Amino acid sequence: MSTTSPPRPAAQAAPAGLAEPDEQRARNLRKMKLLALSLLFFAGAVYLFTRWLEHRDGQDVAAWVGYVRAASEAGMVGALADWFAVTALFRRPLGLPIPHTALIPRKKDEIGDQLGGFIEENFMTPEVIEDRALSLNLPGRVSGWLADADNAERVNDEVSRAIGLVSEMLRDEDVEQFIQAFLKWAAEPLWAPPIGRVLEQLVDEDRLEPVIQLLCDRANDWALSSQGLIDRIVDQDVGPSWKPKFVNNLLGDKIYRELTEFTAKVRADPGHDVRVAMHDFVRQFSDDMQHDQNMITKFEEIKTELLGRDEVTGAASTAWQAGKAVIEQMIDDPNSTLRVSIADAVIRLGVRINEDQPLLDKMNGWVARASRHVAENYSAEIISVITDTVRGWDAEETSRKIELQVGRDLQFIRINGTVVGSLAGLAIYSVSVLLFG
Repeated sequence: MSTTSPPRPAAQAAPAGLAEPDEQRARNLRKMKLLALSLLFFAGAVYLFTRWLEHRDGQDVAAWVGYVRAASEAGMVGALADWFAVTALFRRPLGLPIPHTALIPRKKDEIGDQLGGFIEENFMTPEVIEDRALSLNLPGRVSGWLADADNAERVNDEVSRAIGLVSEMLRDEDVEQFIQAFLKWAAEPLWAPPIGRVLEQLVDEDRLEPVIQLLCDRANDWALSSQGLIDRIVDQDVGPSWKPKFVNNLLGDKIYRELTEFTAKVRADPGHDVRVAMHDFVRQFSDDMQHDQNMITKFEEIKTELLGRDEVTGAASTAWQAGKAVIEQMIDDPNSTLRVSIADAVIRLGVRINEDQPLLDKMNGWVARASRHVAENYSAEIISVITDTVRGWDAEETSRKIELQVGRDLQFIRINGTVVGSLAGLAIYSVSVLLFG
Protein backbone atom coordinates (compact mmCIF):
# COMPACT_ATOMS: atom_id res chain seq x y z
CA MET A 1 0.00 0.00 0.00
CA SER A 2 1.33 3.42 -0.91
CA THR A 3 2.59 5.56 1.95
CA THR A 4 2.05 8.82 0.10
CA SER A 5 -1.11 10.43 1.35
CA PRO A 6 -3.20 12.46 -1.10
CA PRO A 7 -3.22 16.22 -0.64
CA ARG A 8 -5.98 17.44 1.60
CA PRO A 9 -8.50 19.92 0.22
CA ALA A 10 -8.39 23.47 1.54
CA ALA A 11 -11.44 22.89 3.73
CA GLN A 12 -9.56 20.13 5.57
CA ALA A 13 -6.68 22.31 6.72
CA ALA A 14 -4.94 21.62 9.98
CA PRO A 15 -5.93 23.59 13.07
CA ALA A 16 -4.74 27.19 13.01
CA GLY A 17 -1.65 27.71 15.15
CA LEU A 18 -0.66 24.02 14.91
CA ALA A 19 0.32 23.91 11.25
CA GLU A 20 4.04 23.99 12.00
CA PRO A 21 5.36 20.87 13.85
CA ASP A 22 6.64 21.52 17.33
CA GLU A 23 9.94 19.69 17.38
CA GLN A 24 10.43 20.16 21.09
CA ARG A 25 7.04 18.62 21.91
CA ALA A 26 7.74 15.77 19.51
CA ARG A 27 11.04 15.03 21.24
CA ASN A 28 9.44 15.15 24.67
CA LEU A 29 6.65 12.85 23.51
CA ARG A 30 9.13 10.31 22.14
CA LYS A 31 11.07 10.38 25.42
CA MET A 32 7.96 9.74 27.49
CA LYS A 33 6.80 6.95 25.18
CA LEU A 34 10.23 5.34 25.47
CA LEU A 35 10.11 5.62 29.27
CA ALA A 36 6.63 4.06 29.46
CA LEU A 37 7.64 1.29 27.07
CA SER A 38 10.84 0.67 29.05
CA LEU A 39 8.85 0.17 32.23
CA LEU A 40 6.63 -2.34 30.40
CA PHE A 41 9.68 -4.24 29.15
CA PHE A 42 11.24 -4.10 32.62
CA ALA A 43 8.07 -5.54 34.19
CA GLY A 44 8.04 -8.23 31.49
CA ALA A 45 11.69 -9.06 32.06
CA VAL A 46 11.14 -9.32 35.83
CA TYR A 47 8.11 -11.53 35.27
CA LEU A 48 10.05 -13.91 32.98
CA PHE A 49 12.94 -14.00 35.43
CA THR A 50 10.70 -14.93 38.35
CA ARG A 51 8.93 -17.58 36.27
CA TRP A 52 12.33 -19.04 35.38
CA LEU A 53 13.25 -19.15 39.05
CA GLU A 54 9.98 -20.91 39.88
CA HIS A 55 10.53 -23.39 37.09
CA ARG A 56 14.11 -24.04 38.15
CA ASP A 57 13.61 -24.36 41.91
CA GLY A 58 10.12 -25.81 41.97
CA GLN A 59 8.85 -26.17 45.56
CA ASP A 60 12.11 -24.85 46.94
CA VAL A 61 11.79 -21.44 45.33
CA ALA A 62 12.31 -18.43 47.63
CA ALA A 63 9.18 -16.85 49.09
CA TRP A 64 9.96 -13.41 47.73
CA VAL A 65 9.80 -14.68 44.13
CA GLY A 66 6.03 -15.05 44.28
CA TYR A 67 5.58 -11.51 45.47
CA VAL A 68 7.84 -10.13 42.75
CA ARG A 69 6.19 -12.26 40.07
CA ALA A 70 2.69 -11.10 41.08
CA ALA A 71 3.78 -7.44 41.11
CA SER A 72 5.49 -7.65 37.71
CA GLU A 73 2.60 -9.55 36.18
CA ALA A 74 0.04 -7.00 37.38
CA GLY A 75 2.37 -4.20 36.27
CA MET A 76 2.43 -5.61 32.73
CA VAL A 77 -1.36 -5.87 32.70
CA GLY A 78 -1.74 -2.31 33.95
CA ALA A 79 0.79 -0.98 31.44
CA LEU A 80 -0.86 -2.80 28.52
CA ALA A 81 -4.34 -1.69 29.57
CA ASP A 82 -3.34 1.94 29.84
CA TRP A 83 -1.35 1.75 26.58
CA PHE A 84 -4.51 0.50 24.93
CA ALA A 85 -6.61 3.27 26.50
CA VAL A 86 -4.22 6.07 25.51
CA THR A 87 -3.65 4.71 22.02
CA ALA A 88 -7.37 4.21 21.43
CA LEU A 89 -7.89 7.96 21.76
CA PHE A 90 -5.84 8.72 18.65
CA ARG A 91 -5.73 5.56 16.50
CA ARG A 92 -6.64 1.86 16.32
CA PRO A 93 -4.25 -0.16 18.54
CA LEU A 94 -2.05 -2.34 16.30
CA GLY A 95 -4.29 -1.30 13.41
CA LEU A 96 -7.03 -3.71 14.54
CA PRO A 97 -10.67 -2.66 13.93
CA ILE A 98 -11.56 -2.80 17.62
CA PRO A 99 -14.83 -1.02 18.48
CA HIS A 100 -14.65 2.32 20.28
CA THR A 101 -11.07 3.08 19.28
CA ALA A 102 -9.56 5.97 17.28
CA LEU A 103 -12.03 8.15 19.14
CA ILE A 104 -10.68 11.57 18.14
CA PRO A 105 -10.50 10.91 14.37
CA ARG A 106 -13.92 9.23 14.32
CA LYS A 107 -15.68 11.57 16.73
CA LYS A 108 -14.01 14.82 15.64
CA ASP A 109 -17.22 16.49 14.48
CA GLU A 110 -19.18 15.30 17.52
CA ILE A 111 -16.42 16.55 19.81
CA GLY A 112 -16.61 19.95 18.12
CA ASP A 113 -20.40 20.04 18.49
CA GLN A 114 -20.26 18.98 22.13
CA LEU A 115 -17.50 21.50 22.87
CA GLY A 116 -19.56 24.24 21.25
CA GLY A 117 -22.66 23.18 23.15
CA PHE A 118 -20.77 23.07 26.43
CA ILE A 119 -19.42 26.58 25.89
CA GLU A 120 -22.81 27.90 24.82
CA GLU A 121 -24.62 26.39 27.82
CA ASN A 122 -22.04 27.33 30.44
CA PHE A 123 -20.18 30.39 29.17
CA MET A 124 -22.31 32.15 26.53
CA THR A 125 -25.43 32.65 28.61
CA PRO A 126 -26.56 36.30 28.84
CA GLU A 127 -26.25 36.31 32.64
CA VAL A 128 -22.68 34.96 32.65
CA ILE A 129 -21.56 37.30 29.86
CA GLU A 130 -23.16 40.34 31.52
CA ASP A 131 -21.63 39.56 34.93
CA ARG A 132 -18.24 38.96 33.35
CA ALA A 133 -18.43 42.21 31.38
CA LEU A 134 -19.21 44.14 34.57
CA SER A 135 -16.44 42.47 36.53
CA LEU A 136 -13.87 43.23 33.84
CA ASN A 137 -14.40 47.00 34.23
CA LEU A 138 -13.15 47.39 30.67
CA PRO A 139 -13.70 51.18 30.43
CA GLY A 140 -11.82 51.68 33.68
CA ARG A 141 -8.90 49.55 32.57
CA VAL A 142 -8.65 51.22 29.17
CA SER A 143 -9.00 54.75 30.54
CA GLY A 144 -6.51 54.00 33.31
CA TRP A 145 -3.99 52.75 30.79
CA LEU A 146 -4.54 55.79 28.57
CA ALA A 147 -4.21 58.16 31.53
CA ASP A 148 -0.85 56.69 32.55
CA ALA A 149 1.90 59.08 31.45
CA ASP A 150 4.26 56.13 30.92
CA ASN A 151 2.05 55.00 28.02
CA ALA A 152 2.04 58.35 26.23
CA GLU A 153 4.61 57.27 23.65
CA ARG A 154 2.70 54.05 22.96
CA VAL A 155 -0.53 56.04 22.54
CA ASN A 156 1.26 58.37 20.14
CA ASP A 157 2.52 55.44 18.07
CA GLU A 158 -0.81 53.60 18.02
CA VAL A 159 -2.77 56.73 17.04
CA SER A 160 -0.36 57.47 14.20
CA ARG A 161 -0.54 53.85 13.07
CA ALA A 162 -4.35 53.99 13.02
CA ILE A 163 -4.34 57.24 11.05
CA GLY A 164 -1.83 55.79 8.60
CA LEU A 165 -3.95 52.66 8.17
CA VAL A 166 -7.05 54.72 7.39
CA SER A 167 -5.05 56.83 4.96
CA GLU A 168 -3.79 53.69 3.19
CA MET A 169 -7.28 52.19 3.00
CA LEU A 170 -8.77 55.32 1.38
CA ARG A 171 -7.65 55.32 -2.24
CA ASP A 172 -7.71 58.63 -4.07
CA GLU A 173 -10.06 57.37 -6.78
CA ASP A 174 -12.49 56.04 -4.15
CA VAL A 175 -12.52 59.38 -2.35
CA GLU A 176 -13.07 61.24 -5.60
CA GLN A 177 -16.00 58.98 -6.45
CA PHE A 178 -17.41 59.55 -2.99
CA ILE A 179 -17.08 63.32 -3.40
CA GLN A 180 -18.85 63.19 -6.74
CA ALA A 181 -21.61 60.98 -5.33
CA PHE A 182 -21.96 63.25 -2.30
CA LEU A 183 -22.25 66.38 -4.44
CA LYS A 184 -24.83 64.67 -6.65
CA TRP A 185 -26.77 63.56 -3.59
CA ALA A 186 -26.51 67.00 -2.01
CA ALA A 187 -27.85 68.69 -5.15
CA GLU A 188 -31.07 66.65 -5.24
CA PRO A 189 -33.07 68.01 -2.27
CA LEU A 190 -34.27 71.61 -2.07
CA TRP A 191 -31.91 73.82 -0.11
CA ALA A 192 -33.90 77.05 -0.10
CA PRO A 193 -36.73 76.16 2.35
CA PRO A 194 -34.43 74.63 5.01
CA ILE A 195 -32.01 77.55 4.76
CA GLY A 196 -34.95 79.94 5.02
CA ARG A 197 -36.21 78.19 8.17
CA VAL A 198 -32.73 78.35 9.72
CA LEU A 199 -32.44 82.07 8.95
CA GLU A 200 -35.92 82.68 10.37
CA GLN A 201 -35.06 80.88 13.58
CA LEU A 202 -31.81 82.83 13.88
CA VAL A 203 -33.69 86.09 13.51
CA ASP A 204 -36.34 85.05 16.06
CA GLU A 205 -33.67 84.07 18.57
CA ASP A 206 -31.69 87.25 17.87
CA ARG A 207 -28.69 85.17 16.84
CA LEU A 208 -27.87 87.46 13.88
CA GLU A 209 -27.10 90.47 16.04
CA PRO A 210 -23.39 89.54 16.51
CA VAL A 211 -23.08 89.17 12.73
CA ILE A 212 -24.73 92.53 12.09
CA GLN A 213 -22.55 94.12 14.77
CA LEU A 214 -19.48 92.69 13.06
CA LEU A 215 -20.59 94.12 9.72
CA CYS A 216 -21.15 97.54 11.30
CA ASP A 217 -17.74 97.43 12.94
CA ARG A 218 -16.06 96.56 9.67
CA ALA A 219 -18.01 99.26 7.82
CA ASN A 220 -16.91 101.90 10.31
CA ASP A 221 -13.31 100.69 10.18
CA TRP A 222 -13.41 100.91 6.41
CA ALA A 223 -14.92 104.41 6.53
CA LEU A 224 -12.15 105.62 8.85
CA SER A 225 -9.52 104.45 6.35
CA SER A 226 -11.34 105.66 3.21
CA GLN A 227 -10.04 109.25 2.99
CA GLY A 228 -7.63 108.52 0.17
CA LEU A 229 -10.21 106.58 -1.85
CA ILE A 230 -12.81 109.36 -1.47
CA ASP A 231 -10.34 112.03 -2.60
CA ARG A 232 -9.45 110.04 -5.72
CA ILE A 233 -13.09 109.47 -6.62
CA VAL A 234 -13.93 113.20 -6.15
CA ASP A 235 -10.97 114.29 -8.23
CA GLN A 236 -11.73 111.92 -11.08
CA ASP A 237 -15.51 111.52 -11.23
CA VAL A 238 -17.27 114.38 -9.39
CA GLY A 239 -18.00 117.66 -11.27
CA PRO A 240 -16.08 119.25 -14.12
CA SER A 241 -12.39 118.64 -14.47
CA TRP A 242 -11.63 122.37 -14.29
CA LYS A 243 -13.06 122.87 -10.78
CA PRO A 244 -10.58 124.28 -8.23
CA LYS A 245 -8.55 121.97 -6.01
CA PHE A 246 -9.94 123.43 -2.76
CA VAL A 247 -13.46 122.52 -3.91
CA ASN A 248 -12.41 118.88 -4.26
CA ASN A 249 -10.82 118.98 -0.84
CA LEU A 250 -13.90 120.51 0.80
CA LEU A 251 -16.21 118.03 -0.93
CA GLY A 252 -13.96 115.07 -0.08
CA ASP A 253 -13.69 116.14 3.57
CA LYS A 254 -17.47 116.59 3.76
CA ILE A 255 -18.15 113.12 2.32
CA TYR A 256 -15.53 111.50 4.58
CA ARG A 257 -16.89 113.23 7.68
CA GLU A 258 -20.50 112.31 6.91
CA LEU A 259 -19.54 108.71 6.11
CA THR A 260 -17.54 108.17 9.29
CA GLU A 261 -20.18 109.82 11.47
CA PHE A 262 -22.95 107.77 9.86
CA THR A 263 -21.14 104.43 10.22
CA ALA A 264 -20.18 105.30 13.79
CA LYS A 265 -23.82 105.94 14.67
CA VAL A 266 -24.92 102.69 13.09
CA ARG A 267 -22.12 100.90 14.90
CA ALA A 268 -22.97 102.35 18.29
CA ASP A 269 -26.81 102.23 18.18
CA PRO A 270 -28.36 98.71 18.17
CA GLY A 271 -31.73 100.30 17.37
CA HIS A 272 -30.53 102.34 14.41
CA ASP A 273 -32.84 102.34 11.40
CA VAL A 274 -30.16 100.76 9.21
CA ARG A 275 -29.71 97.87 11.59
CA VAL A 276 -33.45 97.42 11.92
CA ALA A 277 -33.66 97.42 8.13
CA MET A 278 -30.97 94.74 7.98
CA HIS A 279 -32.99 92.57 10.35
CA ASP A 280 -36.12 93.16 8.31
CA PHE A 281 -34.25 92.29 5.12
CA VAL A 282 -33.01 88.98 6.50
CA ARG A 283 -36.47 88.17 7.84
CA GLN A 284 -38.09 88.92 4.51
CA PHE A 285 -35.37 86.98 2.68
CA SER A 286 -35.91 83.96 4.92
CA ASP A 287 -39.65 84.12 4.26
CA ASP A 288 -39.10 84.34 0.49
CA MET A 289 -36.74 81.38 0.62
CA GLN A 290 -39.54 79.33 2.12
CA HIS A 291 -42.63 80.59 0.29
CA ASP A 292 -41.68 82.58 -2.80
CA GLN A 293 -41.54 80.09 -5.66
CA ASN A 294 -39.52 82.44 -7.87
CA MET A 295 -36.91 82.94 -5.17
CA ILE A 296 -36.75 79.19 -4.51
CA THR A 297 -36.33 78.44 -8.21
CA LYS A 298 -33.56 81.03 -8.65
CA PHE A 299 -31.71 79.78 -5.57
CA GLU A 300 -31.92 76.15 -6.68
CA GLU A 301 -30.65 77.07 -10.16
CA ILE A 302 -27.63 78.77 -8.61
CA LYS A 303 -27.03 75.76 -6.34
CA THR A 304 -27.26 73.26 -9.21
CA GLU A 305 -24.96 75.29 -11.40
CA LEU A 306 -22.43 75.72 -8.61
CA LEU A 307 -22.33 72.06 -7.53
CA GLY A 308 -22.26 70.88 -11.13
CA ARG A 309 -19.11 72.78 -12.04
CA ASP A 310 -15.95 70.77 -12.52
CA GLU A 311 -14.06 73.33 -10.47
CA VAL A 312 -16.02 72.35 -7.35
CA THR A 313 -15.31 68.62 -7.71
CA GLY A 314 -11.71 69.32 -8.69
CA ALA A 315 -11.21 71.61 -5.71
CA ALA A 316 -12.57 68.96 -3.34
CA SER A 317 -10.33 66.27 -4.83
CA THR A 318 -7.31 68.56 -4.72
CA ALA A 319 -8.06 69.44 -1.11
CA TRP A 320 -8.24 65.73 -0.22
CA GLN A 321 -4.94 64.93 -1.93
CA ALA A 322 -3.22 67.87 -0.30
CA GLY A 323 -4.67 67.02 3.09
CA LYS A 324 -3.69 63.38 2.73
CA ALA A 325 -0.11 64.33 1.85
CA VAL A 326 0.09 66.61 4.88
CA ILE A 327 -1.34 63.91 7.16
CA GLU A 328 1.09 61.27 5.90
CA GLN A 329 3.98 63.64 6.39
CA MET A 330 2.89 64.57 9.89
CA ILE A 331 2.32 61.01 11.10
CA ASP A 332 5.87 60.12 10.06
CA ASP A 333 7.16 62.78 12.46
CA PRO A 334 6.84 61.68 16.12
CA ASN A 335 6.91 65.31 17.23
CA SER A 336 4.41 66.64 14.69
CA THR A 337 1.55 68.80 15.91
CA LEU A 338 -1.03 66.31 14.63
CA ARG A 339 0.38 63.31 16.45
CA VAL A 340 1.06 65.19 19.66
CA SER A 341 -2.37 66.87 19.66
CA ILE A 342 -4.28 63.66 19.03
CA ALA A 343 -2.23 61.74 21.59
CA ASP A 344 -2.78 64.51 24.17
CA ALA A 345 -6.51 64.50 23.43
CA VAL A 346 -6.66 60.73 23.91
CA ILE A 347 -4.74 60.95 27.19
CA ARG A 348 -6.97 63.77 28.48
CA LEU A 349 -10.02 61.71 27.56
CA GLY A 350 -8.60 58.75 29.50
CA VAL A 351 -7.91 60.97 32.52
CA ARG A 352 -11.42 62.41 32.42
CA ILE A 353 -13.09 59.02 32.17
CA ASN A 354 -10.86 57.52 34.84
CA GLU A 355 -11.66 60.31 37.30
CA ASP A 356 -15.41 60.43 36.61
CA GLN A 357 -16.92 57.51 38.50
CA PRO A 358 -20.53 58.14 37.35
CA LEU A 359 -19.32 58.15 33.75
CA LEU A 360 -17.35 54.94 34.36
CA ASP A 361 -20.44 53.29 35.85
CA LYS A 362 -22.51 54.39 32.86
CA MET A 363 -19.92 53.08 30.38
CA ASN A 364 -19.71 49.77 32.23
CA GLY A 365 -23.48 49.56 31.91
CA TRP A 366 -23.18 50.14 28.16
CA VAL A 367 -20.60 47.37 27.87
CA ALA A 368 -22.74 44.98 29.93
CA ARG A 369 -25.87 45.66 27.88
CA ALA A 370 -23.98 45.31 24.62
CA SER A 371 -22.45 42.02 25.81
CA ARG A 372 -25.85 40.71 26.87
CA HIS A 373 -27.33 41.67 23.51
CA VAL A 374 -24.56 39.80 21.72
CA ALA A 375 -25.04 36.72 23.93
CA GLU A 376 -28.81 36.73 23.44
CA ASN A 377 -28.77 37.19 19.67
CA TYR A 378 -25.44 35.96 18.32
CA SER A 379 -24.22 33.18 20.63
CA ALA A 380 -25.10 30.52 18.05
CA GLU A 381 -23.10 32.32 15.36
CA ILE A 382 -20.12 32.69 17.71
CA ILE A 383 -20.21 29.02 18.70
CA SER A 384 -20.48 28.03 15.04
CA VAL A 385 -16.95 29.37 14.63
CA ILE A 386 -15.78 26.52 16.89
CA THR A 387 -17.95 23.78 15.42
CA ASP A 388 -17.41 24.76 11.78
CA THR A 389 -13.67 25.11 12.31
CA VAL A 390 -13.42 21.67 13.91
CA ARG A 391 -15.45 20.18 11.08
CA GLY A 392 -13.02 21.66 8.59
CA TRP A 393 -9.98 20.03 10.17
CA ASP A 394 -8.52 16.84 8.74
CA ALA A 395 -9.27 13.99 11.16
CA GLU A 396 -5.90 12.28 11.10
CA GLU A 397 -3.93 15.50 11.19
CA THR A 398 -6.06 16.80 14.05
CA SER A 399 -5.47 13.60 16.00
CA ARG A 400 -1.73 13.87 15.43
CA LYS A 401 -1.64 17.49 16.50
CA ILE A 402 -3.66 16.88 19.65
CA GLU A 403 -1.43 13.95 20.56
CA LEU A 404 1.58 16.19 20.04
CA GLN A 405 0.10 18.76 22.43
CA VAL A 406 -1.11 16.48 25.25
CA GLY A 407 0.50 13.12 24.48
CA ARG A 408 3.46 13.65 26.81
CA ASP A 409 1.13 14.07 29.77
CA LEU A 410 -0.94 11.08 28.68
CA GLN A 411 2.16 8.89 28.81
CA PHE A 412 2.14 9.37 32.58
CA ILE A 413 -1.09 7.34 32.54
CA ARG A 414 0.89 4.42 31.11
CA ILE A 415 3.68 4.91 33.64
CA ASN A 416 1.20 5.19 36.51
CA GLY A 417 -0.63 2.13 35.19
CA THR A 418 2.58 0.12 35.40
CA VAL A 419 3.38 1.32 38.92
CA VAL A 420 -0.16 1.14 40.30
CA GLY A 421 -0.75 -2.23 38.64
CA SER A 422 2.40 -3.61 40.25
CA LEU A 423 1.36 -2.35 43.66
CA ALA A 424 -2.15 -3.70 43.22
CA GLY A 425 -0.82 -7.10 42.14
CA LEU A 426 1.54 -7.17 45.09
CA ALA A 427 -1.29 -6.27 47.47
CA ILE A 428 -3.65 -8.89 46.04
CA TYR A 429 -0.97 -11.60 46.18
CA SER A 430 -0.07 -10.63 49.76
CA VAL A 431 -3.68 -10.79 50.90
CA SER A 432 -4.19 -14.17 49.21
CA VAL A 433 -1.06 -15.54 50.91
CA LEU A 434 -2.26 -14.32 54.30
CA LEU A 435 -5.69 -15.81 53.78
CA PHE A 436 -4.85 -19.12 52.16
CA GLY A 437 -1.22 -19.67 53.00
